[in-house]
Amino acid sequence: MALARPTPTQTERVMNDEDFIVSKTDPRGIITYGNKIFIEISGYEEPELLGAPHAILRHPDMPRAIFKLLWDTIQSGREINAYVKNLAKDGSFYWVFANVTPSFDARDGVVGYHSVRRKPKAGAIQVVSTLYQSMLDIERRTGNGQDGMKASKALLDRTLQEKGVAYDEFVLGL
Repeated sequence: MALARPTPTQTERVMNDEDFIVSKTDPRGIITYGNKIFIEISGYEEPELLGAPHAILRHPDMPRAIFKLLWDTIQSGREINAYVKNLAKDGSFYWVFANVTPSFDARDGVVGYHSVRRKPKAGAIQVVSTLYQSMLDIERRTGNGQDGMKASKALLDRTLQEKGVAYDEFVLGL
């Protein structure tokens, strides 16, 4: 059963300092587990989340190029850290600092992904949201297809090159 896409609002949900959101997905990004905090902050009931694509939480303010970077990284067997703005069931949003890691079977094949998210630093959100908005503007101007995503990724790459860091180093340093 497909869930209706919520209309985004300007209402922000803020995680508690001690909270950790934990979820697991299969290799296609289908949610197989979510802890109590994940269920509470997302606003969905557990049966609505389990079996749903993790992308149901994708906020339209997030550039597609960030998710491409995330997927390319974890599908290659590496972990990634990222700041992500998520969309709750009621249309509110919440920022997280996510660590996403692949889960492997005995033959080193990826069998799914495990994500632990915590409350992000306010100062980091200011930096990241400005960068993400610029990337999103490029995606919208260039077109929401592959060209837009490539142009957005090029801006990210230039920004990181100017700072002399990779994305992971950039977000960990905020």
